[in-house]
Amino acid sequence: MDILIKLSQFILSLSLLIILHELGHFIPAKIFKTRVEKFYLFFDIKFSLFKKKIGDTVYGIGWLPLGGYVKIAGMVDESMDSEQLKSEPQPWEFRSKPAWQRLIIMVGGVTVNFILAFVIYIGMVYAYGDLYIDNKDIEHGVVIQNPVLLEAGLKTGDNIISVDGKEIDRFHNINEALLLGHNVVVERDGVQKQIQLPVDLIDQVMQNKGAGFVSLRLPFIVGAVEPGSINEGVFLEKDIITQVNQTPIAFYDEVSSVLEQHKGSQVSIIVERDSKPVEVLANVDQDGKLNIYYMPGLTLDNLEKLGLYTISKEKYGLLEAVPIGIEKGKERITSYFSQLKKIVQPETGAYKGLGGFKTMYDIFPQYWSWEVFWNITAMFSIMLGVMNLLPIPALDGGHIMFLLYEMITGRKPSDKFLENAQIVGFFILIGLMLYANGNDIYRAIFSK
Repeated sequence: MDILIKLSQFILSLSLLIILHELGHFIPAKIFKTRVEKFYLFFDIKFSLFKKKIGDTVYGIGWLPLGGYVKIAGMVDESMDSEQLKSEPQPWEFRSKPAWQRLIIMVGGVTVNFILAFVIYIGMVYAYGDLYIDNKDIEHGVVIQNPVLLEAGLKTGDNIISVDGKEIDRFHNINEALLLGHNVVVERDGVQKQIQLPVDLIDQVMQNKGAGFVSLRLPFIVGAVEPGSINEGVFLEKDIITQVNQTPIAFYDEVSSVLEQHKGSQVSIIVERDSKPVEVLANVDQDGKLNIYYMPGLTLDNLEKLGLYTISKEKYGLLEAVPIGIEKGKERITSYFSQLKKIVQPETGAYKGLGGFKTMYDIFPQYWSWEVFWNITAMFSIMLGVMNLLPIPALDGGHIMFLLYEMITGRKPSDKFLENAQIVGFFILIGLMLYANGNDIYRAIFSK
């Protein structure tokens, strides 16, 4: 059932984005009286799951869920149908239209992608408001979980002040800022310190899977006791460890260093149980462990109820939500371009993290949440828009590049040139798709 929910979200999101993107081409084509021969969700190689002709257009659903397309008469596109180009141009064909009309038809898809993302962010701000932890309210610093960051010079207890000169205003922005950044300013023991991150940070982080990244400092809340362990029955779920052998414990990350000093012995531990201090005698194994599981993943509401952090809550009216949603969209677009920049720089190793459809599928949770669904869909819409703008023949960006050349020089590339460019672009796209999905397969097999 969980897999079905996850798959349903993935297919719904992908279908919505494909249909709206293709509508971005379809509508201006119709406005400029250009014939659209096909409008398809997914590819219909050899056969269709469904199709129906209405007017001049066949609307259908293909069986291969790798995208979708509109087939516009008189256009060199992914269908590679060159037969119609051998006849004289007809008034309803794409090639007969002025360059500025053809340009509008081609930019329509990515325009819809960006508009959709902005509309979703505005809607989410209006519907859900904003819950966040102000970075200035983090008094005791953060937990640095990944060894790569520790080797770079960051320490647990640091307050992350800025990355690449941009001040961090909210805690949830820290991880992405560090992953894409170079210079970090932290406050440590009341003194600001600048730290240079390694160029190949992303590559190193990917090699340290499961090590986490940066998290909030939280108390040690017992999630469960390992069955049959030396401390079975000693701790209860939701006990909060506050002291070990008279050493005060405020945070989870402080426990291991204290236990290291008491390997193979019994210790006195004070836990907070039902809001009261209770002493328990616990055994520490030879590895300095209590064999109990920490309870992670506290919600923002729980963090506030426990008095750990102040949660900033903001609700917005529709008019207030518009500029805030637009700003969120701009931030995501800027972030995605930063990610692309890292990917095309071989020294960063970020290209190794490219993923295909499985990576996209894995982003969705195994439970249904409209808030999560729309947030992921907005992100994918931006990704689709940016990727389609790349100046690769066979993508919208390739067509736009040739149209701008025509408008600037007054010379239209020949149909033969466009056909050959389309073939080159097609092989580039196939190569990128094989690489990205090959990464998924490799990680599934060898990264367990």
